[in-house]
Amino acid sequence: MTTRILLPVTLLCSSFMPCATEADAAVKSADIAPYVYPLNAPEAPAAMAFGIDGKTYTALADDGRRLVRYDIRTGKEIATVIDVKSTRDNTISRIAGYTFSPDERYVLVYAEKEPVYRRSFTAQYFIYEVLHNVLSPLSEKHPRQRAPQWSPDGRMVAFVADGNIYISKLDYLTEVAVTTDGSRNNIINGVPDWSYEEEFDTTCSMAWAPDNSTLCYLKYDETAVPLYTFPLYQGTCDPRDEYALYPGSYSYKYPVAGEKNVSVSLHSYDVDLRKTKTVDFADRRIEYIPRIEYAPEGDRLMVATLNRAQNRMEIYSVNPKSTVSKSVYVDESRTGWIDPIAYEGMKLLSDGFVVMSERTGFNHLYKYSYAGAQQRQITSGDYDVTAYYGYDPKSGIHYYQAASTSPLSRVVSRIDAKGRVTNISPENGTASALFTPLMDLCVLNYSNVTAAPVYTIANPSNGKTVRTLVDNKAYMSRYPALPRKEFFTMNSDGNTLNGYILKPADFNSSRRYPVIMYQYSGPGSQEVLDRWRMDWDYFFTTRGYVIICVDGRGTGGRGTAFKHSVYRCLGQYETVDQINAARYAASLPFVDSDRIGIFGWSYGGYEALMAASAKDAPYKAVVAVAPVTSWRYYDTIYAERYMLTPAENPEGYDLGAPINRTASLCGDLLMMHGTADDNVHLMNTLQYVSVLESQGSVCDMLLFPNMNHSIYGCGARAVVYLKMLQHFDRSMR
Repeated sequence: MTTRILLPVTLLCSSFMPCATEADAAVKSADIAPYVYPLNAPEAPAAMAFGIDGKTYTALADDGRRLVRYDIRTGKEIATVIDVKSTRDNTISRIAGYTFSPDERYVLVYAEKEPVYRRSFTAQYFIYEVLHNVLSPLSEKHPRQRAPQWSPDGRMVAFVADGNIYISKLDYLTEVAVTTDGSRNNIINGVPDWSYEEEFDTTCSMAWAPDNSTLCYLKYDETAVPLYTFPLYQGTCDPRDEYALYPGSYSYKYPVAGEKNVSVSLHSYDVDLRKTKTVDFADRRIEYIPRIEYAPEGDRLMVATLNRAQNRMEIYSVNPKSTVSKSVYVDESRTGWIDPIAYEGMKLLSDGFVVMSERTGFNHLYKYSYAGAQQRQITSGDYDVTAYYGYDPKSGIHYYQAASTSPLSRVVSRIDAKGRVTNISPENGTASALFTPLMDLCVLNYSNVTAAPVYTIANPSNGKTVRTLVDNKAYMSRYPALPRKEFFTMNSDGNTLNGYILKPADFNSSRRYPVIMYQYSGPGSQEVLDRWRMDWDYFFTTRGYVIICVDGRGTGGRGTAFKHSVYRCLGQYETVDQINAARYAASLPFVDSDRIGIFGWSYGGYEALMAASAKDAPYKAVVAVAPVTSWRYYDTIYAERYMLTPAENPEGYDLGAPINRTASLCGDLLMMHGTADDNVHLMNTLQYVSVLESQGSVCDMLLFPNMNHSIYGCGARAVVYLKMLQHFDRSMR
C-alpha cells in the first residue's frame, strides 16, 4: 500500500468541540516538533556495506548522487564507486539504495522507491557494471521491481514484478519467467503477503542455492483470505486529485483472528532445466513458513515452520532437487508461544546452525549440527539473550547482545569456546553492534538515558575504540537542561515491576503535579530501558507534567515466566499492573492524585482503554492512538500467537476487548487514528465510538486522512501530541 500523508481533521463523538482556549493557543505544533519524529532523531552514520576485503566499506553520499568507498579504520575516502552524473547508457538523479554482487563486479542500485507496506517497496532497479561504468535497467519488460536477490556467483538476479518471479541473466542479457500465476489479491510468488511481512518481519521469500543451480521460493495463495477495503481521499498534502469529488479505495487481503490464512507452499526452480518442483511436508500441523535460507555449503535448504498456535517450531533440512526433507530441530512451548526471535535470529554457519530457545526459562543460544545433534549450549544464566551477531571460526568466539547485567540494559558480549564471557560495551546503558564479515571490527552503537547514541568503530576482541563515527554532541546541544529519567521499582500483586519517572526541569517537591502514565505493554516489549529516547514526554514536562512509565507483566527482558503470564488473557494482568502503577503514582507526595491520565499508541492505546475501563480506574483523562479495541479485529498471526483462535479461547477474547467495557470507561477520552491504517484498522476506533454513542456517551476524536499506523509526515506527529496536550490540559488543569 502506498500511504499518502495528509493534514488532520478534528471530529467529535456526539458532542460540540469548544474553541481553543488561551492556554491551548500558547502552544503550537511547531513548539512540539523538535521533540518528536522526525526532528527528534539523533544523527546516525550513513548505512554501511562492508567490502569483501574486510578492510573497506561503502556508503551513499548525503545527496545520494555518489556511492563512496572508505577505509574502515581511518574513515578516509578511497574511491567513488558510482557518480550518477557520469554513468554511461542510462542516468538516474539519485541513488535511493544499493546492493553489491557477491564478487563486487556489479552494483544493484534503485531509485524512485514507493512503499508497499511497512517494510516492503517497489522501485526502479538498475545494474551498474563497475569496470565499465555502465548503468542498465534490471528489466526492460517490468518498469518496477521488488526484492531482487543476487545469485552467489553474481551472474543472475531474481526479482518479483506483479506477483511473479523473474530471473535476469546478466551474461546473456535475457530474462526468464520462473512463475506466471501471480495476480493481485490471489497469488504472490517470492515476496510475502501483508500478514507475513508485518508479523514475521520479512520482505523476501526467495533463496539461491550456493551453487547457483536452484532458486527456492514461497508461494502465497491469498484466494480464500477475506478482502479488506478502506477509503482514500484527495487531501491537501501530496494530494490525490483523482479523488477530488469521489473517494477512492484501497483493497488487500487481511486475515483476522480465527479466519482463513494465506496458504503457503515451498517450491524449487531448476535454473538450467527451467523446471519447478513442489516441496511437500507430511506434517499437517504446519501453518506458517516464516523463514527459508540455504546453508552456506551443500545442497541444504533450511526451512523454519510453525503450527497455527505458534507454540511449536520445527526446522527442516530440505534437498530442493529431490524434495526430500528431514526434521533437524523442534522447539515447543508449554506455557505460551515461540518468540519470533527464535526464527528471525537463526544463523546458518558452515558447520551447523545457531538458534535461540527459551527452554530454560530464559532466552539463550544453542549450536546444532545440520544432522540435528545439539553440539553446545552457547550461553546460560538467568537473563535473556536479545540478539545474536555471529561467530568467528578462527577464534571460536560467538558475539551477542543480552540483558545480562540488568533487564534495563543491553550489553554486547563475546563468549569463547571455554564459556568465558567478556563484555564489549559498558554494563549499563544500551548497546548494539554491526560486525564486519571477518568479525574483526564492529560498529558499536551505545546510549543511555542521559546521552544520545555514540557510534564507534570498535575492536571486539577488547572493546577498544578504533575511531568515532558520530558523537551527537551537536544534537545534544539542542536540548539543554533536560530533566533526567529516574528508575524505580514497585510491587503489583507480588510482582516487582520496573518503571521510570520524568519530572519537570524546575521540579519543586512542595508542589503537586498532574501525571501522565505512559505505557506500551505489548508482549515482549520494553519501554523502561537505560537508553536515549527523546520524545513528546520531555516537552510535556516543560508544561508542568510528570511522566511515569511502568512495564507490567508480559513485557520483555525478564524471562519467560514473566512474559508468558499474559498468555491467552491479553489485557488482564497488564491492566492490573497499570492500575497499581497509577495508585503508586498517586501515593507520591508531589503527585496530585485527582489529576492522573493515561496514554498509549497501538497496543499502548489498547491498554489505555483497558485500564481506563477497569473497576475503580483512577484516570481523569485518557488518550488512545490507533488502538485495537477487540482482538477479533486484528490479524491472525499476532492475535493467535498470544490468544489462540476466538473459537479456542472465547472468554479471553471477550474479557480482553475494550469494546466490551465501554460502560465502565473512566475519564475524558480522546481517540486518534489514521484513516489509511493498514495495520490496526480505523474500524477499531469507529466501532468503539459507535458503542459509546449507543450508550449515550461522548468522546473526542481526531482523524488523520490517508495516514497509516505511524501518523507522520507534513508535521502530523507534532499535531498528534499538540492535540494530546490540549486534551490533558482541558481535562486535568
